[in-house]
Amino acid sequence: MRNKGSLLKELPILVVVALVVSLFIKSFIVQFFYIPSGSMENTLQIKDRVAVNKVPFISGNIERGDVVVFRDPDNWLPEPFENTTNQYVAKAKSALVTVGVLPNPAKQYLVKRVIGVGGDRVVCCTKDDKLTVNGVEVTEPYIFGGNKPSEMKFDVTVPKGKLWVMGDHRGASADSRYHQEDINNGFVPESRVSGRVVGVIWPFKNITYIPRVDVLNK
Repeated sequence: MRNKGSLLKELPILVVVALVVSLFIKSFIVQFFYIPSGSMENTLQIKDRVAVNKVPFISGNIERGDVVVFRDPDNWLPEPFENTTNQYVAKAKSALVTVGVLPNPAKQYLVKRVIGVGGDRVVCCTKDDKLTVNGVEVTEPYIFGGNKPSEMKFDVTVPKGKLWVMGDHRGASADSRYHQEDINNGFVPESRVSGRVVGVIWPFKNITYIPRVDVLNK
């Protein structure tokens, strides 16, 4: 049986190992994010906490139909405002950022669905108000009820290494459509993607798996 002194000596080592494992998981496997807006309703709800699988990003296997988290490509979001005056709360948040439970507030993140990958031509809309991908008219089951695929017309061909992304709540999503004048012409570089959303982990009533929905290859 171990004595108390031995356990106390091992405790710092255990803490360090736990931090290393946590950082490894954060860097290479999974990270957690908070959903602040309704741009992905009803797939994701405001205040949902989601788990993001980082393996597709590392392997370069980002596919059409994935819901992805990515860093702001070119000022899509306003500057963050951190309103934390309590130093203990601030330190706790910093620790949670370090171990990967919370995202880094200095890096602005968005969550959208991949509609087109490199080489895809995405056009909106047909006379039936449908999106076409590579000339194929598609039906998108995830679109927020009552929304059209897009109120804005567009015809884009996605460059290699880029993504065309749109929110499922099309009427409330300032996505690739609204940033075609930026440095990336509205496309999101794959290098900005943190990973694929695989599930909602909180609140309990919303816990669910988030599948890939490729409407072109059902």
